[in-house]
Amino acid sequence: MREQFEIDLQSIDDQLVEMTRLVGSAMARATTALLDADLSLAESVIAADEQVDALHHDLEERALVLIARQAPVATDLRTLIAALRMSADLERMGDLARHVAKLARLRYPNSAVPAELRTDIVEMGHIAERLVIKTGSIIASRDVKSAEELEADDDAMDRIHRELFAKLLSPDWNHGVESAVDITLLSRYYERYGDHAVGVCRRVVFLVTGDHSAAHGEPVNDQN
Repeated sequence: MREQFEIDLQSIDDQLVEMTRLVGSAMARATTALLDADLSLAESVIAADEQVDALHHDLEERALVLIARQAPVATDLRTLIAALRMSADLERMGDLARHVAKLARLRYPNSAVPAELRTDIVEMGHIAERLVIKTGSIIASRDVKSAEELEADDDAMDRIHRELFAKLLSPDWNHGVESAVDITLLSRYYERYGDHAVGVCRRVVFLVTGDHSAAHGEPVNDQN
């Protein structure tokens, strides 16, 4: 019985890592679709989000069944509760990539990003990719040190987010209100994506150490 339970727990971990791979690919492709005004790529990102949602719902169901059947306590219960919350964060990351793709679709055949801001969005996309790759590795290894360091990595995303707002408020901004709204939304999507990656890694710290303070400060729920 215990051996099967361990197998089930490992399967849940593997599914979380697979979710990081999918949401990482989604944001990378959404960023390309956004910058290149690639409608077909944007549509594929939007459609593929169903796979992430399905994995989230499947993991949720399996974790709840294990809780009901095994009545786990201590570390085992903490593992399942953390997995449920990590899955929710990853599902939201997939939604945020979908939002980027939807904005790319909305502005097609034009790009939603003015030429002088392309570098900022490219950098945010690269940071998002690095964050989610590290997150998958941290889930698999349960490396507390790396998990704690990820929040510092996310500071670069927050910095660009602030810089973009400064550019939008500058008297030199000459792209109009619609473009300002687009950039505000995009910057927020990337910034929240990074915050959710940090949230996942805080769950890993909590899972390993049992320190409740590690789970504090997680991202608030976003709107779909």
